[in-house]
Amino acid sequence: MRTKLRYFASLLFCLIFASSMQAQQHTLLLWPEQIPNEKESKLKEESEYTDTQRIKNVRNPSIEVYLPSHGNATGQAVLICPGGGYGILAYDKEGTDFAKWLNGYGIAGIVLKYRLPEDDSNLTPHLSPLMDAKQGITLIRTHAQAWNIDPNQVGIMGFSAGGHLASTLGTHFDKATRPDFMALIYPVITMQKNYTHMGSRTNLLGEMPDAALIQEYSNEQQVSAETPPTFLVHSQDDTAVPVENSLQMYQALLQHQIPTEMHLYPTGGHGYGFARQHPHLSSWTDRLIEWLQQL
Repeated sequence: MRTKLRYFASLLFCLIFASSMQAQQHTLLLWPEQIPNEKESKLKEESEYTDTQRIKNVRNPSIEVYLPSHGNATGQAVLICPGGGYGILAYDKEGTDFAKWLNGYGIAGIVLKYRLPEDDSNLTPHLSPLMDAKQGITLIRTHAQAWNIDPNQVGIMGFSAGGHLASTLGTHFDKATRPDFMALIYPVITMQKNYTHMGSRTNLLGEMPDAALIQEYSNEQQVSAETPPTFLVHSQDDTAVPVENSLQMYQALLQHQIPTEMHLYPTGGHGYGFARQHPHLSSWTDRLIEWLQQL
């Protein structure tokens, strides 16, 4: 009898725990009514699983919200921009996996499923990702009290092309959408041909962008005294997105006296996420948490 009672008590606990965990995760559409900069299209969102969940043709941009338990919450929140060359989103490897991980440190992790700048469903393709990032920050601050978040501790984090989007928001914000900090992980920063990732540039700006557009989205050239504190990670042997992207951003931040921390690693390549396969590199996440805690 006691064994059965213990079994049912254990089962009840698991159900309650699962229910409470489920309540901590939910999804909100960025634009529940009219989506700005959208045109009629027959494109449908697609998702496939290989080494990561790859999402393309995003038609209904959203945020997927992961909240820590109330008692564990620090008040910080991070809007996470997965990479994918502005052609796909590496949604779990550089998105939801990190949101769940941040929860363990009391930080809200909020994944941005942003529109990709293809021509078929966007009126002006390069405008849509930044619109979505700004709206993501706005929604977080709108729900800050309900989500136990400090509206003055809302930052953005991006990987690869998602790092370009994050740094675009950090240099092209308006008063209401300025992130309080940025974490840029092996980021695309420049659109200049010498060091950019050409796939990201072509997908965002088109085959033959004019000089003004290239300069506007070369974010090392857009840093100002209002750019938020920034954390950078890059590998020196990154052949997809050269380390000069982070180096140029770091130099620009220093010139404007922005508090900045950069970690460079001799090897690791590109797109390593948590870098579990690179023991010397995997501690970058510890450095990020230390940096977030001192903010």
